[in-house]
Amino acid sequence: MDISFLLNGERVALRDVPATRTALDWLREDRGLRGTKEGCNEGDCGACTVMVTDAHGSRAVNACILLLPQLQGKALRTVEGIAGPKGQLHPVQQAMVDHHGSQCGFCTPGFIVSMATAHLNGETGHDDALAGNLCRCTGYAPIIRAAEAAAGAPVPDWMQADRTFFLAEISSGGRAAGAWGADSPPDTAHAPETAAELAQLLAEHPEATLVAGATDVGLWVTKQLREPAPMIFLNRCADLQQIEVTPDHLRIGAGVTMDRVLDLMREHFPSYAEMLRRYGSAQVRAAATIGGNIANGSPIGDNPPPLIALGAVLHLRSAQGRRSLPLEAFFVDYGRQDRAPGEFVEAVEIPRQPDRLRVYKLSKRFDQDISAVCGAFVIRVEAGRVAEARLAFGGMAGIPRRATHVEAALRGCAWTDEALITAWDAWEQDFAPLSDMRASAEYRLTAARNMLTRYLLEDLGGLTDVRKVRA
Repeated sequence: MDISFLLNGERVALRDVPATRTALDWLREDRGLRGTKEGCNEGDCGACTVMVTDAHGSRAVNACILLLPQLQGKALRTVEGIAGPKGQLHPVQQAMVDHHGSQCGFCTPGFIVSMATAHLNGETGHDDALAGNLCRCTGYAPIIRAAEAAAGAPVPDWMQADRTFFLAEISSGGRAAGAWGADSPPDTAHAPETAAELAQLLAEHPEATLVAGATDVGLWVTKQLREPAPMIFLNRCADLQQIEVTPDHLRIGAGVTMDRVLDLMREHFPSYAEMLRRYGSAQVRAAATIGGNIANGSPIGDNPPPLIALGAVLHLRSAQGRRSLPLEAFFVDYGRQDRAPGEFVEAVEIPRQPDRLRVYKLSKRFDQDISAVCGAFVIRVEAGRVAEARLAFGGMAGIPRRATHVEAALRGCAWTDEALITAWDAWEQDFAPLSDMRASAEYRLTAARNMLTRYLLEDLGGLTDVRKVRA
């Protein structure tokens, strides 16, 4: 596969790139840019953080699970490119020196890139921006002080270069940094430009692995040492990356990254957005896609519960045409989805509605952890009684599932403690959760019941946020 992109402001063209070659390995082994470190090699520690810029802006991502073909037509900036062309320190680099933010230094390049990206984007939520960067030495306080100190400094001119390049390419109708070559070995890797092309390719190669953000596939490569083939990269399908907001619905293309979903939900469903703030790290949210999370079919995926509670519709596509189904019907059984060979997720559509959604994520680690239970609730109350209830959970069964017996028990109940008591026995009709390393079955069932209690208390004006409640 032939690709081209910008590397620290310089155009790079590569021929015959293996589809599973990671950006981290290429940077360190082929380019000698060893400032980008290999730590966990699974997108958790942030030591390999680089900045990627495309038409949607600049984002920090993990180079260890970023496959080289995903960089086609984009701009990549490593820690070596954060300093100026004459060696001038970036404000975040100077602040890290001034505030003693580095000790052993192994994690420091990743922190620098994350901080510089946030600085470029005007983000001042430093805890969120740095949640995906781990440090064993400093205790984080001096790093946060450095980020705060640099926040008001002007963005250096050289940090604007990548964005200027993309704006010029877009306005001229050109394609940023070249196009895919035609000399790739046949049937090993493909990069369609539209969903229609993708449908045809998938009809010809129904066994192909679809690669969107590679937050899963990247681990197949780095941890399982797999080389899936053929691979179809979706990063050039612009029509899968569209968000449509109408008076009737929110339509989110399957290729929309989770950081963009987070921004959308802040406006429409803030509780969903708050859950997404804890979903992975900034680096993971910048790569992971909503379609990938759904198609993965995980029983503990955090997107399906709120989408199911909202009555979302899933749109599937193949060379034979399109079909739609309620999202909850997509999940058939553990590891099984209602998706035929050659069919892919094209979009998910949420009906516009008053915001009655509350989403609660329970995990051992507050940020960037897999849920033990994720519960989503939409309960409509009229004249003090429950008129409608939709409750959906992850982590409670082999698939994301609604609590239909609990919903039925709640309807018509007074919206008081009576509702909790009436629905008590119905929980065990809906769920018989498993015990595993994250939680016991009893804990999960208790947690689900408690989430309904929390919804009631919040709805009646109580304070339930663990970060705000004071003893």
